[in-house]
Amino acid sequence: MKVRKAVIPAAGLGTRFLPATKAMPKEMLPIVDKPTIQFIVEEAKKSGIEDILIVTGKSKRPIEDHFDSNPELEAELKAKHKDSLLELTQSITRLGVNIYFTRQPHPAGLGDAIYRARSFVVNEPFVVMLGDDLMSDTVPLTQQLINCYNRTHASTIAVMKVPHEEVSKYGVIAPDDEIEPNLYNVKTFVEKPSLDEAPSDLAIIGRYLLTPEIFEILASQKPGRGGEIQLTDAIDTMNKTQRVFAHVFTGERHDVGNKEGYLETSIEYGLTHPETSEELKQYIIKLAAKLSKSK
Repeated sequence: MKVRKAVIPAAGLGTRFLPATKAMPKEMLPIVDKPTIQFIVEEAKKSGIEDILIVTGKSKRPIEDHFDSNPELEAELKAKHKDSLLELTQSITRLGVNIYFTRQPHPAGLGDAIYRARSFVVNEPFVVMLGDDLMSDTVPLTQQLINCYNRTHASTIAVMKVPHEEVSKYGVIAPDDEIEPNLYNVKTFVEKPSLDEAPSDLAIIGRYLLTPEIFEILASQKPGRGGEIQLTDAIDTMNKTQRVFAHVFTGERHDVGNKEGYLETSIEYGLTHPETSEELKQYIIKLAAKLSKSK
């Protein structure tokens, strides 16, 4: 069955970016001039996804507005002959995917957010895409997972090697045999293990391809770490009755879910943006010289 649906959870409170996220969704924080969630939607589109469900929460209305048309703004840009900005604005509503929204009334965990997509997914395989991770590779990571599914017809989770001292921040896998390059059978999935209990340094990195059987498990999943319904726990349960593979991502990952990662990503993207690259490069050179003198 073709993978054509994606679920993007966007109901988190964004507490790591307070006070900026007190009234603005963290998913709308810009990387140069594009909100982070637009990068995720564009990855889905490039991977052949046709329908996207964004699971939002309170104060997340700007996400809906961003992907909707803005006739007043467009009329103003047209009247002032700002054609390039008009085209840029209209392109957001012409991405070529259908975007739907539903709400998670209370922050009850990633597993709970995904469970709210059951009527949208019905009986199809689907992709989960977390907005904290921006991925760069020749083939989009979501497409890589779809390619794996087309060969195995099984759920496949994206993982990446992380520094051992950081494993407690992630869901982590205990890999079994490698069935093909960068594709592993998995013994267990563990949500945020302690450093001495981590089964490996292969961490789950925000892209999942899941079969619809996950909803049966989530329906009775008990709260796990943090008192929330953990998707990792449900995946580990599913792995006991049907295969769940882990695909090792070898491209570049940008973690925009914390301040340092967000700033680093903004700089890197700024260095490739046609409007900012040269001036930003010169600024960094000057700043580096200034910092070296201050040592």
